[in-house]
Amino acid sequence: MSAAHIVISQVSKVFRTDERELVALKDINLEIPRGQFVCLLGPSGCGKSTLLNAVAGFAPPSAGGISADGRVVTGPGPERGIVFQEYALFPWMTVAENIAFGLEIQGAPKAEIAATVAKLLQMLSLGDFGARFPKDLSGGMRQRVAIARVLALDSPIMLMDEPFGALDALTRRNLQDELLRIWAELKKTILFVTHSIEEALYLADRIVVMTYRPGTVKRDLLVELPRLRDPASAEFNALKRELGHLVMEEQQRHHNDELRLATVD
Repeated sequence: MSAAHIVISQVSKVFRTDERELVALKDINLEIPRGQFVCLLGPSGCGKSTLLNAVAGFAPPSAGGISADGRVVTGPGPERGIVFQEYALFPWMTVAENIAFGLEIQGAPKAEIAATVAKLLQMLSLGDFGARFPKDLSGGMRQRVAIARVLALDSPIMLMDEPFGALDALTRRNLQDELLRIWAELKKTILFVTHSIEEALYLADRIVVMTYRPGTVKRDLLVELPRLRDPASAEFNALKRELGHLVMEEQQRHHNDELRLATVD
């Protein structure tokens, strides 16, 4: 892996209202090499999605800076594709039209668009569904379309915000395997948000455990288990217990904070 593809430097994020100030992120420093698969892991309220949105350019940090693919992040950009938990497909468009949409906006030639869509339909096992509408698809297939739409733009960085969180266990594992295959083939840099310890261990080269509010880096763990990983193995479960202890510490802090706020109210 080469030099850093995503650089997060001293990033903090503060949300202010008339009544209070909420520090969501504090002094985050991360460098993610090109081609690395990184998972942000932690309980609700630790700022995982806030950090991902900052990298995406949707919500700039209150302090610090972010660069991606050698460019300072000041807003969304074509070098960063994002996949949400909600599929964000256009219901009036077919599967093929949804995948083609970004290329059409960019003004790509029709022949290039058709070739790219055909390739991605096959890559994502959607070859028989190009003329279908999102309402006709299962949740797993809709997420395949959402991933294909991002891949169509050929962004070197993929940002993924709990993309499999709403899926059943079997569909989730199938899509995890699909994502790993695509990542190995296309060499994307992936920043992936999850609250599932097992998912993080199954997918990631590296797991960044975040603290409950304010979100900081609690542990930056390089996962050296060979691929494909066996969730039943002793090595996998030893890391799962270690990460579980770290995450539960932060979950308890979250619980204690909620109790304190309830008492104040």
